[in-house]
Amino acid sequence: MRPFTYERAATAAGAVSSAAATPGARFIAGGTNLLDLMKLDIEHPPHLIDIGRLPLARLEDTADGGLRIGAMATNSQVAADVRVRSRYRVLTQAIVAGGSGQLRNKATTGGNLMQRTRCAYFYDTTKPCNKRQPGAGCAALEGLNRNSAIFGASRACVATHPSDMAVAMAALDATVETLTPSGQARAFPLAELHRSPGETPDVETDLARGELITAVVLPPPPAGGQLYRKVRDRASYSAGLVSVAVVGGQIALGAVAHKPWRAERAESALARGSTAEEAIDKELAHASANGQNAFKIDLLRGLIPAVLAEAQRGVQ
Repeated sequence: MRPFTYERAATAAGAVSSAAATPGARFIAGGTNLLDLMKLDIEHPPHLIDIGRLPLARLEDTADGGLRIGAMATNSQVAADVRVRSRYRVLTQAIVAGGSGQLRNKATTGGNLMQRTRCAYFYDTTKPCNKRQPGAGCAALEGLNRNSAIFGASRACVATHPSDMAVAMAALDATVETLTPSGQARAFPLAELHRSPGETPDVETDLARGELITAVVLPPPPAGGQLYRKVRDRASYSAGLVSVAVVGGQIALGAVAHKPWRAERAESALARGSTAEEAIDKELAHASANGQNAFKIDLLRGLIPAVLAEAQRGVQ
């Protein structure tokens, strides 16, 4: 563990101001990802800003029938909320699939969106990784890349985003609210939060330095069934091989890209009357295998139609 300074933020504005003024500073709330990365010498921020006591943990109904989830709301709090369980059950299913009870009790909504990849080469400081050390190279390209991306990857990085919660939120058309260093609030679709890796995979989001996620807003749920399914190597809280979130005719995929992947081609095909199998073929035609991860394409070809069918049976 390297030396660092610490402060406890009293206000969101104060936290943002401090982070913007301190190069390399990081926000910390539950710390379930950041502290591990610091102990492993993968991240070494010079300054930590504790936002865990900011009053951003409420879940509130919105005027249009949606739900605003505060960034400091824990995963356990969100998954157990009666409004989430009744109106957004795909979100409860995803959160419960994503970690143990101990982790869910500490992990926050904002932190879950900002967690970093579980790529083995990112965690192995003896191997090159552009996400960990820009310009070092990507060991996963020619290495053990079974869990690498099949959508949106580049020659610089084939890592995937690990969140389950974010996949469900992507299928729900969630919006992210933030406080910027200039003191302005802004809102944008969750789909715009994470950047494609390109040549700079170390730059993972489009947030400005010091910008703080304050809430995630879910619109009123669309008609149709909801379901989340995660496939993993064993019945444990391990990272997924692939996952699927279905909300009506909206589909998001997990563990296949640098962010939750909206299957927009499949959605469009379904809306035009294609069968589930035809629609999924439209999406998977743009997937790229990278050595040992080719099985993900075949796995999704069978899994997505099954999840769509089961979600539909749930509303009949």
